[in-house]
Amino acid sequence: MIRKQLLVAALTISVSGFTALSVRSHAGPDDKNAAKKLNVLFIAVDDLNNDLGCYGNKFVKTPNIDRLAKRGTRFDRAYTQFPLCSPSRSSLLTGQRPDVTKIYELQTHFRKILPDVVTLPQLFKNNDYYSARVGKIYHYGVPGQIGTDGLDDPISWDQKVNPKGRDKTEEALIKNLTPDRGLGSALAWRASEGTDDEQTDGMVANEAIKILKEKKNDPFFLAVGFYRPHSPYVAPKKYFDQYPLETVPLPKEVENDLDDIPDVALFTKPANWGLSVAERKEALRAYYAAISFMDAQVGKLLDELDRLKLTEKTVIVLWSDHGYNVGQHGQWMKQSLFENSARVPLIFSVPGGAKGKASGRTVELLDIYPTLAALCGLTPPQNLQGKSLVPLLKNPAAIWDKAAYTQVRRNQIFGRSVRTERFRYTEWDGGNAGAELYDHEKDPNEFTNLAKESAYTITVSELSALLKKGYPVTQ
Repeated sequence: MIRKQLLVAALTISVSGFTALSVRSHAGPDDKNAAKKLNVLFIAVDDLNNDLGCYGNKFVKTPNIDRLAKRGTRFDRAYTQFPLCSPSRSSLLTGQRPDVTKIYELQTHFRKILPDVVTLPQLFKNNDYYSARVGKIYHYGVPGQIGTDGLDDPISWDQKVNPKGRDKTEEALIKNLTPDRGLGSALAWRASEGTDDEQTDGMVANEAIKILKEKKNDPFFLAVGFYRPHSPYVAPKKYFDQYPLETVPLPKEVENDLDDIPDVALFTKPANWGLSVAERKEALRAYYAAISFMDAQVGKLLDELDRLKLTEKTVIVLWSDHGYNVGQHGQWMKQSLFENSARVPLIFSVPGGAKGKASGRTVELLDIYPTLAALCGLTPPQNLQGKSLVPLLKNPAAIWDKAAYTQVRRNQIFGRSVRTERFRYTEWDGGNAGAELYDHEKDPNEFTNLAKESAYTITVSELSALLKKGYPVTQ
């Protein structure tokens, strides 16, 4: 069971201006002393990295996510447990690491492994919240399964909505820069005609707003899953116009960068899939346009919360299922253990809580489940492998002894990585297929692998032990 102090913290939060939170009492509905439940707006974004204004990227235009960050706490070192959609989402939503869910690919449903697990939205549904999903929360193949249930979990919801827009119906018009790859794993794009509301994500925002209006007087857990910027990068043309092609900055490169990296660590082969500099700029421009389009849809949700006077009654969390490489080390997309693929944006806004704060502590997507449960005074029926972030929401610089763990699978070889505030250490096949050590204090771009350097022997030994501690379930 979740630790007792977690529940106590949830019931007594008062530090830094937090509203005192409590579960609803057993009094009748007309009792004015009955505690009021906080709502939850749970915003999931597909394949979004940290190229956002609030995370220091001043080229990418994300005014609405930046606005959310000013309302709450931004986590600067937040990490996915597995940089692939279904393994990551299954882990977050069950509160279990991938080695417990056994979800390492895109086909298996977690209920085949954990039939009785209570998911995060199911916990709220079981506690008299109206639980609704719009768009992608559990895994969907994008773009193939847009408009379907995908690998949904029906028991998690009272209501579900699966929008499908012109980005799906006009797939034949998409330009694929990597034509040997399917659209869902290709560098492919389209600057679409028409309005935001005709796109799937525009429909997602509008359907979510309908639910907000209908349920404004009831406690709700509303999960809103945006499909962009997942490839293909489709957005209305006006968002492409924000990024003149010649101004798009490609990541820094160094000569012989890949020489000290184990071959198994590389997902994109050959580097950049052989694309020219001009083609890479074209792809990155489209990715950024898709981010700005998605950001505008987030803004519609925030505006409606304000209009309905729900902002001060609603916990908002925005997260991405994993990071995304855009040319770092010649890599694109996910499925690597480099920082750009493992690191994710994570922002919490809590009624009465701190505003415009940032935490540099290492945290995980796994921590979302226990945090929301604690904030809303709910007790999960199973042990959770994450840790409540409530102490960091009260004091972003609080003492914190938790590392972050990310893993990936190459055929039958596992790569497992541990991130502390200073280092990233990775072992492939338990070290048999290579290891990587990066000092982020000196080398934030991870250009120099220190794993074999004699000066770092003790560091490697300590981090290897920490890595094994984080993966107690053996394969």
